[in-house]
Amino acid sequence: MTLTVRRRVIASAAAAALVAGGAAGFGLTEAAMPAHAQALPKTPIEAPEHPPGSFANVVDKVKPGVVAVKVKLDNNLDDDDDGPGGPNLQQVPPQLREFFRRFGQGGPGGRGMPQRGGVGSGFIISADGYVVTNNHVVDKAKTVQVTLDDSRTLDAKVIGKDPKTDIALLKITESGSYPYVQFGKGAPRVGDWVVAIGNPFGLGGTVTAGIVSARGRDIGAGPYDDFLQIDAPINKGNSGGPTFNVNGEVVGVNTAIASPSGGSVGLAFAIPAETVQTVVDQLRADGKVVRGYLGVQVQPVTKEIAEGLGLDKAKGALVNDAESGTPAAKAGLKSGDVIESVNGVPVNNARDLSRLIAGLKPGTEVKLAYLRGGKSETATVQLGTLPGDSKMASRGDDTPSGRVRLGLDLAPASETGLGDEGVAVMDVDPTGPAAAKGISQGDVILDVGGTSVSKPSDVQAQIRAAESNGRKAVLMRVKSARGQIRFVAVPLTKEG
Repeated sequence: MTLTVRRRVIASAAAAALVAGGAAGFGLTEAAMPAHAQALPKTPIEAPEHPPGSFANVVDKVKPGVVAVKVKLDNNLDDDDDGPGGPNLQQVPPQLREFFRRFGQGGPGGRGMPQRGGVGSGFIISADGYVVTNNHVVDKAKTVQVTLDDSRTLDAKVIGKDPKTDIALLKITESGSYPYVQFGKGAPRVGDWVVAIGNPFGLGGTVTAGIVSARGRDIGAGPYDDFLQIDAPINKGNSGGPTFNVNGEVVGVNTAIASPSGGSVGLAFAIPAETVQTVVDQLRADGKVVRGYLGVQVQPVTKEIAEGLGLDKAKGALVNDAESGTPAAKAGLKSGDVIESVNGVPVNNARDLSRLIAGLKPGTEVKLAYLRGGKSETATVQLGTLPGDSKMASRGDDTPSGRVRLGLDLAPASETGLGDEGVAVMDVDPTGPAAAKGISQGDVILDVGGTSVSKPSDVQAQIRAAESNGRKAVLMRVKSARGQIRFVAVPLTKEG
């Protein structure tokens, strides 16, 4: 049989199958037969819910509640002032600094040019004209105005500001009934659609859309960072504007972008609505935010620290110090405890603990679950009021003495002017394991392996004890020259 004959036979068989309804073939009628038919799975995969074909209905619903914020700044601002462009730039990661100079305020020149005014965004949350925006939009503002969607420009006053979360609350001074938007009742999930509306470059009423691309971001902007990361394009002037879900509910307040140039590259950060609501409620009631205070210095439990403490998991908030007279000290918490939960809510790291405590009011009783020496413990703590100032420690003269295998020259702190307790670090070998973990000259080692130390030989004894117990690292509690206390897990290395 020639090739041509074979093709005719196959074609005839296929035609017969189609006329018969395709029972032994593709299972398709001739009318439904695709141009390039392929075998289909017996159980098709169900398609997920489709996103809206248009965001127009959502935008029509919420856009009247979004405002442009215009400020006139204090004429006394100078080149050394961070101005209203954002937080202290030295505390912000390098990739964000250029943006914080430009985003929201300060005009095209950013920091370093005379600033007379700036623009941002905001949204109305009540019919009587309360408006939410960023603190850095109105910080140091002499006057504030808001422009509504109907083009009216009205005066507003600052009710309260919270630099720690970068939230501010305004009130339109002219009485009336204003369109307003509402906060969402639940947190968005990664992958959810969001719509951002704001005043980029002073253009007003600009709508962009994207998805929630990550949650829980810490960008170094403040002590309670817990940003939503979205990929909706955000630019200068969007600061303080809302991020909506597809139901038209506010799920975040646009605050920052990561960008080498200050323009949008699809990495924007919004303060979660639940954080904003907590802050706004206090600002509206009292004009300020008062946070609960536990009285501990904490740090994350790294893998090395977990090894040093003999823990199975690198999880929780490690107590560096429970300051005397604080709620934590009164409840019996001690250095070396690992806090695992607050009122049953898991604490994965030090940031979690800070946010949970800060979200509670002074006087609130909380139940803490923690580990001490590998054993589970609980404590009930009545929170105090977060103080504004931190204690600073002075630094004395350097007097080297006593080399140990961690690459440190040590001396009793009492003999160096660096304090009455602990062992002072007088010199650090830059190639040693201690230097690699951030221990520096002027630090004071308070305890090693959970045991207080007062002279170099105490440190050496605890290192030998850790080695005999098969530990790969020795855990030190260290006080910096600025008085900050932290735990450091230093790998044990052999000399020679």
